[in-house]
Parts: sequence; C-alpha cells; structure tokens
Amino acid sequence: MSLNPHYIAIEGPIGVGKTTLAHRLADSLDFNLLLEAPEENPFLGAFYDDRRAYALQAQLFFLLQRARQVDSLRQKQLFAGGWVTDFMFEKDPMFAALNLSGPEMKLYEEIYQRLAWQAPVPDCVIYLYAPIERLLERVELRGRPQEQHMQRDYLLRVAESYAEYFSRYDAAPLIRVNADALDLVGSERDYARLLEALASTERLIDLPAL
Repeated sequence: MSLNPHYIAIEGPIGVGKTTLAHRLADSLDFNLLLEAPEENPFLGAFYDDRRAYALQAQLFFLLQRARQVDSLRQKQLFAGGWVTDFMFEKDPMFAALNLSGPEMKLYEEIYQRLAWQAPVPDCVIYLYAPIERLLERVELRGRPQEQHMQRDYLLRVAESYAEYFSRYDAAPLIRVNADALDLVGSERDYARLLEALASTERLIDLPAL
C-alpha cells in the first residue's frame, strides 16, 4: 500500500460514513470523486417497504448503475489522476445474496458475470464498520426518504455480511476502520492515522489496532 494509489474505494454498511470520508479524502489528496447515487433508484423506497416484492428490480438497477460508473472510471483512469469512490463493484453480489434466491438469483448472476470484467480493482480499500445502533442513528439523522422504512434486522444482516466479506478479502490492500472508535472527519489526529495507513506497505491494517 502506498500514497501512490490511483484508485481508493471506501466500503461499509449503510450509514457508516462512506460518502463523507470520500469527500474528505478526495479534497485532501486532490483526487477525483465518484459517488453512488442511491436516490436515483426508483425501486429503493418500495424495496425497504417490501423487500421480497422489489428485491430484483432494486438490485438490477444498482448493478447496472454501478457498471456504468465503473466503466466511466475505467476510461477516465487513462486520462486523469487519482480517484476516490464510496463503493466497490465487487460487493454487489453480497447484497444480491441477501435479497435474491432461486431463478431471480440465477438471472442476477448471469447479468453480473457479463458486466464484472470491466470493473477495475482498487489500489486500496478502506472498510468502515460501526455498531448497529450507531448505523441506525446515522440513517435516521441524514433523513433520506427512501431509507426511513429500513428495518433494523435488515441493516444488521447487511453489517454482518460486510464483516464476513472483509474478513476474507484479499484482492487489494485493505484498511479496516472502526468508525465508532475513530472520527475520520472531525478529528485531525484520527484522519492523520488513516493517511499513515495509506502510506504503509502492509496489505492489511486495522484502525485502531486490534
């Protein structure tokens, strides 16, 4: 890992602070910024009301949206400097596994495989995590209309899936950050620790150290 990465991806469950950190990193490193746009998904609000009925529509919309974004990123990387994103294309099947099954999952997997080849691998991944109660507080605080009917058990399943996914992730250097213990936006000291981790040559770093 080095402070030479051209592509830094920030990941973690809903409400953990990915987008806020992405803005700060892009500003301080003078990197370009590419953000998810969940508000553009017309099925998301209905999905949180009735996950079974709207899972496929919501999931395929996100898959195609992310595919367009990473294709744009792949092309722009040839001409521009560094990039920070608040998502990783490779995590999309994790959400699909939570929400789809049977023929719907088979259809999703076929479409995903046709799109996955174009996704660039990040030079570094920052995984943020926090206790479920803190995530719920942040979701409520930011007040996005489509998230207001999100159920606690669903958010808990999402957080657990992220924890399992990043316990075995090894495709790129990884920084795992306890976002409840560190304030990467409000604390200059904590943010400096993240920058130090980005400059490290280690492939796995936990902040704070375990």
